Amino acid sequence: MFTLADRMRHQIDPVKGSRFIATVAPVDSEDAARELVDEVSAEMPDASHHCTAWRIAQPSIDRCNDDGEPGGSAGRPILAQLTGRDLVNVAVVVTRYFGGTKLGVGGLVRAYGAATAAAVDHATFQPYQTTVTMTIVTDYGDVDRLTRALDELAQVDAPVYGEAVTLTVSYGEADSERLLQVIADATNGQARVVDPDLS
Repeated sequence: MFTLADRMRHQIDPVKGSRFIATVAPVDSEDAARELVDEVSAEMPDASHHCTAWRIAQPSIDRCNDDGEPGGSAGRPILAQLTGRDLVNVAVVVTRYFGGTKLGVGGLVRAYGAATAAAVDHATFQPYQTTVTMTIVTDYGDVDRLTRALDELAQVDAPVYGEAVTLTVSYGEADSERLLQVIADATNGQARVVDPDLS
């Protein structure tokens, strides 16, 4: 599986006067995908349609929307491009400015699919990594040093303070060994990893 490194926008040649502009972006949730749709819709409020699709890996979600185009003529061909390329954590908005000539369902399927394909072709891919969460228990004196050490490698939630300090960390599965080494180095081996698969 792959995802995108960066957002990309691409416009294909007009199809019988209609303009199709595809915006593709990496997202990690449905909320992020909907934010992209809202953002693109606000940027181009005079467009005829903003048809969408996204694929989220965790939890597994595939969703598409025709935004007023005939059923199955827009969202499905957009989603098919993502599925066919094994892309996840990606959202697409294809914006259409109607050019005055109806394209028919077949023409719309081809146009929305082509717009998505062209944008994805111009994008930069990277391998998708499954996100894993672990819990770290450490002493108060090591928290700042540990948090700084983890900053570039993982997402660290706000510390929970009790008798010791508990950190919840999310990271790419492929970084597990490196992460454990960083934790050991930053705490002189004193931190405890609660995750049973890694402790």
